[in-house]
Amino acid sequence: MLQEVNVESVEKPKAAAEKTRLSSVANAIRLVKTFSDDDYEIGISNLAKRLLLPKSTVHRLAATLIDAGLLEQNPENGKYHLGLVVFELGSLVRRKMDFSTEAKPYLMSLREKTGETVHLAILDYSSILCVNTLESKQTIRMTLDVGRRKPAYCTAEGKVLLAYQSPEVVERMLSGKLVPRTPGTIVDEEELRQELIAIRSRGYAIDDEESELGLRSLAAPVRNYTGDVIAATSIAGPSQRLTKKILLSFATDVVTASESISQRLGYNPARARRRI
Repeated sequence: MLQEVNVESVEKPKAAAEKTRLSSVANAIRLVKTFSDDDYEIGISNLAKRLLLPKSTVHRLAATLIDAGLLEQNPENGKYHLGLVVFELGSLVRRKMDFSTEAKPYLMSLREKTGETVHLAILDYSSILCVNTLESKQTIRMTLDVGRRKPAYCTAEGKVLLAYQSPEVVERMLSGKLVPRTPGTIVDEEELRQELIAIRSRGYAIDDEESELGLRSLAAPVRNYTGDVIAATSIAGPSQRLTKKILLSFATDVVTASESISQRLGYNPARARRRI
């Protein structure tokens, strides 16, 4: 026996159910994102107030999140805090994040602003290792190929990276290794130590024809989510075009690019200040 079915009456409840499920997912995400360093534990009443949801709804959401390990409840005060699964997922993202790839949009923006070649480099023993480079579009330009090394003590990238190392690391890397590459190379250990202190104070380093005649560069530190300096962003160009005055005028742009990359990697300046 055939029976005529009203399709609309079937689809409407189905669509409503899907909408409800999506709404629940959105509210669960909102609940998880409510927590922060300042609000590590939050009670059900406070959660309901912040989410503008009934307590009964928040209770159901919290129970579901607890079952999934995303939320935990303090048995002493009944308040909720994020579960270990959130930590595990965050750690996974951080481990798998390729900071060179994450940095590229900011490096491209920096190249457009300055018109000069942009580098991203890391410290490897007593050298810097270039892990990303975007060449200037100008006819006369400077570059450092990916995978190439240069001494740390006489480059802007190297000096800014050394400035944030422990004194023991700096001593081990510099002792007896300061060979002049140009007349401007700093080869006096105490002078270089004072230079590193100054770099840390102002937040960037310059290479004023110290590693190579005819080359000037400026670099700023890139931090990971723990606040450790893991790389340096820099601009480099021929000294006849990139005078020292022009170079210093780009300092804010380089520092801003480095800070943006750091934040993309999870660095939170406010949290770092509270730890200090």
